[in-house]
Amino acid sequence: MKNGLYSIHVTLQDGRSGKGSGVVMFRDGRILGGDAYLFYVGSYLVKGDTFKGEVLVQRHTRNPDVNPLFGGPEPVGIGVSGTFTDTAAVMNGTALVGKASQIFTATLRFLHAD
Repeated sequence: MKNGLYSIHVTLQDGRSGKGSGVVMFRDGRILGGDAYLFYVGSYLVKGDTFKGEVLVQRHTRNPDVNPLFGGPEPVGIGVSGTFTDTAAVMNGTALVGKASQIFTATLRFLHAD
């Protein structure tokens, strides 16, 4: 995974509806990012053109009109894996939200080198 800033666009799978967008920084095995309501902190490992990692997602701002994908006040742990090129990546993940798993796919687009 090329160090830098990426846009991220998330879509829920398994017949569930929901989308989210934000930005995320991949840098030397660390993941940092967020959007208007959530922030993301985690780590990843690269092998060839694939990566695997873990991310904690937590709400930083509450908005009564919007229900973020993983948006409770408690941190949500997410396991992720994906493939990448120099300009983009596709990431799949599973978030444990309460007692339910939410499976999602995300597309990432490289924006700026770190």
